[in-house]
Amino acid sequence: MSFAKWLRAGLRRVLGLFRKTQRDAEFTAELESHLQLHMEDNLHRGMTLEAARRDALIKLGGVEQTKENYREQRSLAFLETLFRDVRFSLRSLGKRPGFSLLGVLTLALAIGVNTSIFSIAHSVLFTPLPFPQPERLVSLWERNLSADFPGPNVVSGGVFDDWQRRATSFAQMALIGEDSANLSGDGGSLPEAIGTRLCSFNLFPMLGVQPIYGRQFSAEDDRAGTSGTAMLSYSLWKRRYAGDPDTIGRKILLDAKPYTIIGVLPSWFDYPDTRVQIWLPVRHEVSPGDIQNRGNHRFFVTARLKAGVSVTQADSELDAIQQRTHQQFPDSLVGKDAMAVPLTETIVRDVKSSLYVLLGAVGCVLLIACLNVANLFVARGASRTREMAVRAALGGNRWRLIREQLTETALLAFSGGALGTFLAYATIRWVVAFRENLPRASSIHVDGAGLLYAFSVTLLSAVLAGFLPAFSATRHHLLEPLRDNSRSMAGGRARTRLRRVLLTSEVALTVVLLIGAGLLLKSFAELRSAKMGCATNNVLTMGLSLPEAKYEKPSQKVEFFDRLLTEVRAMPGVRAAGFVTVLPGNGHWEDNTFHIAGRGPLPPGESLDAVLRAADPRYFSAMNIPLLRGRYFTDAERLENAKAAIISQSMAEKFFPREDPLGKTLIIDWAGSPRFEIVGIVGDVLSDLNRPTEPIMYFPLGFGRFGSGSLIVRSSMEVTSFALPIQKEIAAIDSDLPVSDVLTMEQIIGRSTAAAAFDAALLLVFAVLALILAAVGLYGLLSFVVTQRTNEIGIRMALGAQRSEVMRATVLDGLRPTALGLIIGLLGGFATAYILRTLLFGVRPFEFLIFAAVGMLVLIISLGACTYPAWRAARVDPIVALRYE
Repeated sequence: MSFAKWLRAGLRRVLGLFRKTQRDAEFTAELESHLQLHMEDNLHRGMTLEAARRDALIKLGGVEQTKENYREQRSLAFLETLFRDVRFSLRSLGKRPGFSLLGVLTLALAIGVNTSIFSIAHSVLFTPLPFPQPERLVSLWERNLSADFPGPNVVSGGVFDDWQRRATSFAQMALIGEDSANLSGDGGSLPEAIGTRLCSFNLFPMLGVQPIYGRQFSAEDDRAGTSGTAMLSYSLWKRRYAGDPDTIGRKILLDAKPYTIIGVLPSWFDYPDTRVQIWLPVRHEVSPGDIQNRGNHRFFVTARLKAGVSVTQADSELDAIQQRTHQQFPDSLVGKDAMAVPLTETIVRDVKSSLYVLLGAVGCVLLIACLNVANLFVARGASRTREMAVRAALGGNRWRLIREQLTETALLAFSGGALGTFLAYATIRWVVAFRENLPRASSIHVDGAGLLYAFSVTLLSAVLAGFLPAFSATRHHLLEPLRDNSRSMAGGRARTRLRRVLLTSEVALTVVLLIGAGLLLKSFAELRSAKMGCATNNVLTMGLSLPEAKYEKPSQKVEFFDRLLTEVRAMPGVRAAGFVTVLPGNGHWEDNTFHIAGRGPLPPGESLDAVLRAADPRYFSAMNIPLLRGRYFTDAERLENAKAAIISQSMAEKFFPREDPLGKTLIIDWAGSPRFEIVGIVGDVLSDLNRPTEPIMYFPLGFGRFGSGSLIVRSSMEVTSFALPIQKEIAAIDSDLPVSDVLTMEQIIGRSTAAAAFDAALLLVFAVLALILAAVGLYGLLSFVVTQRTNEIGIRMALGAQRSEVMRATVLDGLRPTALGLIIGLLGGFATAYILRTLLFGVRPFEFLIFAAVGMLVLIISLGACTYPAWRAARVDPIVALRYE
């Protein structure tokens, strides 16, 4: 057959699906016309009417046969069969709306959460970065800096220069620094504290990012002594400057220094995160001495590989260069090794594990939902045994019956899939809103991959939920129900066994989810209850940063802090106030190397290092940080008289294990090597809730070196009521000075634990959902068993069985699959705990109490689900039961 004929035949078949009744009527009329013509010819030949009609029918070859041949040539048989199955399934499901609604909602919930979590994971973990050739972008790190910092570490400017000179695997490298600034001086708008980033002038060309207005940084911008230039994020440009293109060229003040806006970045550019509002050229902002210092670790490095160079090759070369640099400068605090990792890995490293855990959890929920719907279909199949038997007796083959049941399941699944996809859109918005630290949040949406995934899991759900019930309902004894005693058929027992297997699987998966949720919840509780070592109730904090251009002299900084603290302490209701450069729980931030006077030199490549903080004399009492020995700072220890230091207990134990640290002198590795006498030892505070306590050394705020940090205020009143009055006092001292992060200590702790709380809560929701589905499945199983065995129960009670015995036997019958599922689930829980071990804080993976609590909870819920069917079985009237058939 030629292509043209094949195409015409195919077109006829497709058109035959439409106006089918009209086409049949037209063809019937045409056949009748041909029949009449043949009959007239036969009558002219002298035949009788009956003989003429019979002869005409023989010549036409049979009317009905001709009609069937015509229909086959003018239609697509498999589509007609499909449409017929769909119509039958819709009628069948419509007769049981409660059953259909339960199945649709169960699958919609499971498919919805699966699609949403997959879309988030796909957007964050698997979608390429929105830059040209993103696979060639890498992050570079120093590592093995010292015994205290064995992992990846930020890079010093001097090491970055070494890499640029010696490495041959990279087309370009760019230096990136993290900073903040006070923005003001733009037409009367209020000052505000914003997040900034410093970068090499080649960062944006290397990433392939063009500003939507203005220009990029040039090499001339990225030099010390030139006029300041800045590039705005799209969000800041829209929010503060109303998206005005004339913003280009405008002058602004950052930390009281003038800058010219030269460009606005695209709306999609949120690298490395959405907190960055302004970009500045790094070598203009950082002094040449700090840039060239190999021991000042404060920068991130992003690089682009040359064509044909793999990440492994670049990593090997960089590591070799770093080892040579370490050997060449053993006393410069240079990392012993270096590493190159794909940029995507760096961006998602903090959320990768939790997203994989959530993917596994929603996968379990989907499987449980499918098992539950399969259980519903098995139960429904028990009520349709006679219908199946009649249809089989009338010639319906097994494949036809299986196909129709699979069609019903597919209709439920695709209805649930459609509803679940809409649910996924809402879930994604909710997750992104509550999980603020998700990287690449602007790219998270249900895209083509998400829709394809939704279709795939919907199709998988239809197969998983439909095949086993359909196969079980048609496997044997199709004609058995037509006999007298259909209650004794073997097929009923087979269906009961299948439902037990499905229920056992549901319980096992539910136990796994509950154990995972329990471990994460306990870990979160441990995080929240971690002893910070300081006051956390009714403590208000707010960030301040004095611009160097305006507070250039140490005496100016000291005067500002003295005046501010005096005013705040005088406020009615304020019990205590203080100032510290970094709050407990706000992170590591800054450390510094030092020497101890009187001790010999350290071996080459080794150094003493501790976290560095500056605080005013009353900070420790304001935060209830206990003084273990010695004294606090005094008001007289300021400027040139600030020669005292206070150390934490862990620093005393680490660096002075067998001696009294009081009276010892610390020589800090700053310009001029200032000396500080240790005058006190205070209790440990946590720098980060996820890390153990670190050695900390405190210096007087009055030393004048420090100009940024956080004001803390403690009161017996509602402490948030002081936020506005304190900001007014700050504005009265310096109207151009904004405050940032006005938070209570509880909010700071909550922000630090928000990710852990969200992951634990989400997993708990999935686990509770699974537990409800398992309980419903168990209830349905026992109800089915009781209904199936009503006759048997009546006979046993008629022969003397007690109601309590019947009830006990029924409960035990339901608890058997639960117990088996519980054992399998506990074994799976051990594997889950091992996988989750890196996400846990203060919790052993194999926590006996959690395993025991989950086991007890599942047994109690199962017992509750068994109670009513067992009670109903015990209330069976023997006389009624014996007449049940």
